Amino acid sequence: MSKVCQLTGKRPISGNNVSHSKRKTKRRFVPNVHKKRFFIPETNQWVSLKLSAKAMRNINKLGIYAYLKRCEREGVDLGFKLK
Repeated sequence: MSKVCQLTGKRPISGNNVSHSKRKTKRRFVPNVHKKRFFIPETNQWVSLKLSAKAMRNINKLGIYAYLKRCEREGVDLGFKLK
């Protein structure tokens, strides 16, 4: 499963592990991505999304339909069509 959020676009970035002696080695920071299924009552359909924890919090705050509409307005490719 690729670690990219479908709505926020968060993806792995690279950085350094820094030890006590300040020695640096490369590492990856991966986002907290989960596969989640949502029901949209306005369109009467189920959607399956790979979301970061930040996107899930935004959905809890705004509601799934409002958040998807906002993402669509901003030009995010959802991979499906909202009715």
